[in-house]
Amino acid sequence: MDNILCAANSANMLFYFNEEKYGILPEDVKKELKIICVLYCADVGGIITMSFSDEHRLLISTIEPIDEIGAELRVKQIRRDNEELFSMLEEFSRKFFGGEDEIEAEDR
Repeated sequence: MDNILCAANSANMLFYFNEEKYGILPEDVKKELKIICVLYCADVGGIITMSFSDEHRLLISTIEPIDEIGAELRVKQIRRDNEELFSMLEEFSRKFFGGEDEIEAEDR
């Protein structure tokens, strides 16, 4: 749960953002993530989570969508439409949570 950035659940109509770990992100980024997650749930139902892998890649996971194929297509569209935002978030994760070794290697 530590690397979870945000999540939304269509059944409970809830949105979760990990303020404890990622609260320093700008408010407009938080709002954009909320919009992405809530629209996904409205479109295909189920649960969507965004988290970071140990390699600081942004992962999008879905659980129990109403339409499996539609969910996969929607996630691909989300990735395509938000490529710049997601790249920035991955860079943020590397810089703030990557450790000094990764940052030094990246600067070379």
